[in-house]
Amino acid sequence: MPGRPRLRLVVSAGPTREPLDAVRFLTNASSGRMGFAVAAAARAAGHRVTLVTGPVSLPSPAGVRTVRVVTAREMRRAVLDAFRGADALVMTAAVSDYRPARPRAGKWKKGPARMSLPLVRNPDILAEAGRRKGRRVCVGFAVEDRGALAAARGKIRRKRLDALCLCSPAAFERAAADYRILVPGRLPEGHPGVRKERFARRVVALLEELAAAR
Repeated sequence: MPGRPRLRLVVSAGPTREPLDAVRFLTNASSGRMGFAVAAAARAAGHRVTLVTGPVSLPSPAGVRTVRVVTAREMRRAVLDAFRGADALVMTAAVSDYRPARPRAGKWKKGPARMSLPLVRNPDILAEAGRRKGRRVCVGFAVEDRGALAAARGKIRRKRLDALCLCSPAAFERAAADYRILVPGRLPEGHPGVRKERFARRVVALLEELAAAR
């Protein structure tokens, strides 16, 4: 990779699962394709990549160190551990915001017609990485449906991000989707109907640009 530094990247991918009992869990529809595409594109560009992924059926990209986790707290430990020795983090994972406060040890039996499920907040992995990053690069992904741009800009400020890639819930489990890239001080960069593999290459190029400016 002449003329470009070889970066050490951490990429997160997929959903997390938060157990309700021994057989049920809370999760979402993330397929992991975007994160796996970013990891593969970064490796093809000559970078060293650690991929931390929630439960997905995708095979590990060639040449990429893959760490498989299940819960949000497991993902937090794996991402922050890998980030210690990295130059940049790309957080594509759809991490569960909440988990059951008291998961059952066995199977939850059918009971009353109505019941309540107490939830507690999961850690915000990207915000924690943003607070620790120093001169390193942090890029996030966000799924928004209403007030998307305002919500995305708020996340960039709160989480101290260098860029954020924005999409709608329609991107889940699809090969192509509409994406926008937000970088502080720039106009939003639109990528309508782009395949995830192609958009991944744009994300890697942006990472290289942001890292070179440090």
